[in-house]
Amino acid sequence: MDEQRRTAASWFHELRDRIVAAFEALEDRASGDTPAGRFDVTPTERAENGGGGLMSVMRGGRVFEKVGVNWSEVHGTLAPRAQAAMAARGVPGMAEDPRFWASGISLVAHMQNPHAAAVHMNTRMFWTPGAWWFGGGTDLNPCIDYAEDTAHFHDTLRAACAPHGADYYDRFKAWADEYFFIPHRGRARGVGGIFYDDLNSGDWSADFAFTKAVGEAFLPAFLPLAERRMAQPWDEADKDAQLIHRGLYAEYNLVYDRGTKFGLETGHNADAVLMSLPPLAKWV
Repeated sequence: MDEQRRTAASWFHELRDRIVAAFEALEDRASGDTPAGRFDVTPTERAENGGGGLMSVMRGGRVFEKVGVNWSEVHGTLAPRAQAAMAARGVPGMAEDPRFWASGISLVAHMQNPHAAAVHMNTRMFWTPGAWWFGGGTDLNPCIDYAEDTAHFHDTLRAACAPHGADYYDRFKAWADEYFFIPHRGRARGVGGIFYDDLNSGDWSADFAFTKAVGEAFLPAFLPLAERRMAQPWDEADKDAQLIHRGLYAEYNLVYDRGTKFGLETGHNADAVLMSLPPLAKWV
């Protein structure tokens, strides 16, 4: 399993590099005579356990108001609360042995133009002495819905899922619809996507191949939408709608998101964990 862990961590890092380069290239195309947005990259370390990662955040770009693309490879011992949560999910051996290793990429983009949808993506591998699994997904979060954008996003994900399981898209779309729902608001935070967790078919190579397919599908699913909307005219009412929608996103990530809870409970850099929060939001 050591070789598989190295392979997965390396691929997540490579995906991070490609996405950062693609986003900076989009900034270049949109910048005109003004400076293009660039990522600030900060190494992160876990204070009490082992490992760390890279926190890459761009603020105030022409296309991206705030976007974070984080990579991590961490290991150590789960805190009792996190260990109990894993055991409750049925993770083999977790009740007896709290050691873990995890690596992945996590991305959230909040856009300047209200017509351009915010987006989230993550893929990860998790290991304990009793099990390993993959998880991740991506979902689109527009404040102004465009049916053609939603269709393109989902069609790209459907095509990525198809070679790996006839039911994967339908299963993981339904999981995303449930997972990214905000109970106290009685509504979804966006127009969905796919989400999966605890994926262990017994064939590591097959599960890793699917996880790579999800990561590879992200740029083709999202970049055309960002390019289509980045120069579209907008007014203050559009911006107001965007900020209110960002309030929903903040509520979800602070109250329900599993990754936020895990990151904080396992001692990861708090700024890296909370980079998903929008730079500005409002509530009515």
